[in-house]
Amino acid sequence: MKVSDINIAFFGTPELAVYVLEELKEAGIVPTLVVTMEDKPAGRKLALTPPPVKVWALEHDIEVLQPTSLKSEDEIELLANTEWDLFVVAAYNAMLPQALLDLPHFGVLNVHPSLLPKLRGPSPVRSAIRNDVEACVGVSIISLDEKMDHGPLVAQATVELPQWPERGTVLDEILFREGGRLLTEVIPAWIHGEITPEEQNHTEATYTEKFSKKDGEILLEDDGYTNYLKFCAHDGWPGTFFFANCHGKQVRVKVTDAEYSEDMDTFNILKVIPEGKKEMEYEVWQKSCMF
Repeated sequence: MKVSDINIAFFGTPELAVYVLEELKEAGIVPTLVVTMEDKPAGRKLALTPPPVKVWALEHDIEVLQPTSLKSEDEIELLANTEWDLFVVAAYNAMLPQALLDLPHFGVLNVHPSLLPKLRGPSPVRSAIRNDVEACVGVSIISLDEKMDHGPLVAQATVELPQWPERGTVLDEILFREGGRLLTEVIPAWIHGEITPEEQNHTEATYTEKFSKKDGEILLEDDGYTNYLKFCAHDGWPGTFFFANCHGKQVRVKVTDAEYSEDMDTFNILKVIPEGKKEMEYEVWQKSCMF
């Protein structure tokens, strides 16, 4: 069987999954169907907005399925009534039930941005940065089962980074593109029975948690490197911020650009967005609070 002829359904939702799709398409492996989350309100006007994967799929004339539940027989009828060779999952943001895992002839491959069993869970990339564990940075392809990031390993690759720590949005793209490239190498060997998956060492598993907005808060008096790790880890979302007194009023200040001085162990803030204001140089804002 030629790789270009296999019938693939791709499960993914955010821009991270688009990076994987782009690498697959570059290699001539294009899914027949894309399964993604529902359109959701976004922005100040709460306009109904499609997920990035849906936008990409429609641009490439690929059919899109947006079930509210993967356990609803009516909503997954298209999946259940089609002969599938392979499912691919990358940042879909929901667990696939066993009934779906059993559908494709060659099973379900999942792209995960860490060296499993390290950093299982919802925030492997950002947790690697925040916890300063560069040794866990890499990508894994697993044969998906019903437990989170638990299935046997199909392939892994470490990734050499230009610098550490790297900002979160940059590392996201590096790892998911590498995951996509690794997947293009794995799929042909996988469908021809040339790969034997290996059970993960579950005793070595570590787990990440989902971050919230409050996790982006820093204290300016804290260690410089610790604050820089937080800044890089929360790049994009939820962002990094601190509270400060300005003209007798406590204000929330978002940090939009910063750097770390290793020699001085200092977290140097470059640009900020003070509460109710536009982005400005940090020094300009500091001076404005002094007068």
